[in-house]
This record gives sequence, structure tokens and C-alpha cells, in this order.
Amino acid sequence: MAPADQVRLVAGCMTGTSLDALDCALVRIVGRGLALRATLVRTVSRDLGELRLPLRHFCDQQPMTASQIASLAREFALLHARTVQELTREERPDLVCVHGQTVFHAPPVSWQLMNPWPIVEALGTPVVFDLRGADLAAGGQGAPITPLADAILFAGHAELRPAFGVINLGGFANVTGVRFEPEKNTGVPSVRGFDICACNQLLNAIARAKLNAEYDRDGRIAQGGRISPEAASELGRALSAARESRRSLGTGDESMDWLRTTASSLNGPDLAATACDAIGRTIAEACRGFGHLVLAGGGVHNKALFASIARHANALGSLSVRASDDFGVPAAFREAMEFAVLGALCQDRVPITLPEVTGVRPPAPLSGCWAYPTPTPPPP
Repeated sequence: MAPADQVRLVAGCMTGTSLDALDCALVRIVGRGLALRATLVRTVSRDLGELRLPLRHFCDQQPMTASQIASLAREFALLHARTVQELTREERPDLVCVHGQTVFHAPPVSWQLMNPWPIVEALGTPVVFDLRGADLAAGGQGAPITPLADAILFAGHAELRPAFGVINLGGFANVTGVRFEPEKNTGVPSVRGFDICACNQLLNAIARAKLNAEYDRDGRIAQGGRISPEAASELGRALSAARESRRSLGTGDESMDWLRTTASSLNGPDLAATACDAIGRTIAEACRGFGHLVLAGGGVHNKALFASIARHANALGSLSVRASDDFGVPAAFREAMEFAVLGALCQDRVPITLPEVTGVRPPAPLSGCWAYPTPTPPPP
């Protein structure tokens, strides 16, 4: 089989900073390198269950012993192994790419918790992990990490040309901007990407503090709240300041100071509605000029947030605001699909980060650490 026709089944696994679930996607990869094509085969999502609370404590920088950390990493890996086994059914994937749980991110220091060996042992297939480390070591921010994968998944849709932005509504919102420039006559789009502001990290903190819930399902409570223009403006200034820092956002960027100072003056629904409005405005302003916006990530299901982004983006001249599902990429599994794509690029020895995106020194390094199964000995 020629390299251009090579077919691989790759499983991509992702847990975001909002700690809502482990999302896994099995993707059929045809071809190699930047010319590869990716098609979704199936998805599985599993609740973090008893792991959610210790992972949240760890992410919140609460002290843990070495024994507790090692045990947590192992149990987290076993959850990955069980979920990927369910995902792949009778098929053995050619590769598994795991993001790990971000427990700290303040470049140049970042930690994505992951023990790959239980996954290797359970599946008998190579696992690639720690996709941010090489970029960080070479002077980059280690994020955003998905712009190349966004371009591969979405650039083939002619209705999005000449320019579009793919917005991930995760714990933090980030965007990939893809622009076709016919005057260059290359057929290859320019790709950029950057973090925008806190998103589900803040909205879920509001739910825990004021709504007695892990999150506001579908944004129903926020839809019933009233926006406080003054509080929204105050939050908007804090979110815009984070965006204007032009760095990768992470630990300490959740805008919790605003929540602490505002929580006593607004009820839960009004607080949630106000935060959705401010986040939506900040995202729309950051993505002005992309023309078409494609929304993905868990926040797509928050109808109050989606409506806020659409309202502010349309006021600023966006041509369309649509969910990634419209383009064959389920919003909740976009990052899992993209980690499958990134894993294949790592296997093909293609750098997955871009100097103009992460600030890494050119040329961008090859990314990923690898764990391999023990080779099966030949028959006697």
C-alpha cells in the first residue's frame, strides 16, 4: 500500500480543564503527514466518577502525597484503558494518543498527568502522550496545540472560505483561525491560533457556588437569568486583559476574583447569565474578521453561551455561527478527534505546533513521548 493510501485506526483521548468527562474518538486516518484525511468512526464518553474530586483538588493546587498522586495517575490511566477498549470493540487501534489531565499550566511549567503503561498493557498498542512538553522546552507556550488538526478537519468545507475560526468552548476558550489567500496561489491556508479567556472553568465554578450543581445543564438556568450590564462589563475587562496578555492561559486565569466579589450581589441565574454574556462578547470581539465561526467543545451545549456568542458576533459582522456538528465533527468530541490526528502527525514525524501560534523557536520540534508494548516473540 502506497503511503498516500495508508489507513490507520487511531484513538484520541481528552479530558479538559472543566473535568466533565473522558472523551474518546476512534478516527480512520488515510494518508500521512499534513495531507492525511480523517473520518470519525465512533465515540465514547465516560464520567470521571470517583476520580473527579481528587483530580479537581489536584488541579486546585491542594496538597497531595506522592502515593496519592501515583495512585491517581494509575487509576486515571485504567479509566482510559477501559474506555478505549469499549471504543475500539473488536478492533485493535494502530495508535492511542492521550492528552492527560492538565493539573498545572503556567508556561514554561506545565503538567498533563498521565501514566501510559496501563493503557499499553491493556491494548497492546503504542501510546503517545505529553504532546506539549517539547514545545514548552523550546520556548513555546505549549498551547494552543490543535490548530493544525483544526485545519485538517475543517479546511475542506468550501462554505467556510475564505476565512473561518474554530472556537473551542472548553475550560478556557481558544480559537484556530484559518484563512485562504488566493493571491499566494498555494492552495494551502494560513493557520493561527490563540487562547481567548476563561470559559467553562468560570461557568462551572458559578454552578458549584450558586446553583448547587456541577454545571448548568444546557445553560437552562442562565437562560432564565437577567444580565447585569455593570457586572458584565467588569468581567469583560478582566477577560479581555487575559486575552491581551497574548500568552497561554491556565492556572490562575479563571477570573475567580470576579466571582468572589460579585457572587454576593447577584443570584445564581443572574450571575450565570451575566457571565455568559461577558464571555460571549469577549469571544466575538477576539474573533472579529474571521467571517465564519465554528463552535465546538462542551460549551456548545450551553444555549445561553451559544446565543451570546452569536448575538455579539453577528453585531460585529460575522457571516455565520454554527456548531462543528454541521461539518461532521461532534462538538463534544472535537478535541478527542484532533488528538487522534495529532497522534498520527507525531507518528509521521511532523511537528504539530506552529511558531506563530505558540511562540516556539523555529523550527518547531517533534512532539510526543512514546510507550510501546512488549514485542510478541516469533514462534519457535
